[in-house]
Amino acid sequence: MIYLDTHIVVWLYDFEISRFSKKTLAVIEENELLICPAVMLELQYLREINRIKTDALLIVNSLKASINLKISNVSFEDVVNLSLLQTWTRDPFDRIIVGAAAIGNDTLITKDSQILKNYPNAFWK
Repeated sequence: MIYLDTHIVVWLYDFEISRFSKKTLAVIEENELLICPAVMLELQYLREINRIKTDALLIVNSLKASINLKISNVSFEDVVNLSLLQTWTRDPFDRIIVGAAAIGNDTLITKDSQILKNYPNAFWK
């Protein structure tokens, strides 16, 4: 299973494929894709501050249909417990997204340099 960071979801929705390397695209195409529910909330925040133009539910539902994106259903308590360990950032979304991926020691596709530096299973190539 591969988790996707928020900006990856936006790029996939906007079909900005040129942002991805061939290796990253291969990982996306060959694996089950998940997002933490916090990604949906962050997407909506980005919409509300006009950083993106599309509502979160439209983005997520579109990707569910087009790339079979799934929403992680791991225990929120477990996610928060692992998020508490992500002391390298003050960003609550990053802490929760990494915490969700860390439950299963899963890969998280992200271009975020702080996540790449601090979460051993972060991937961007």
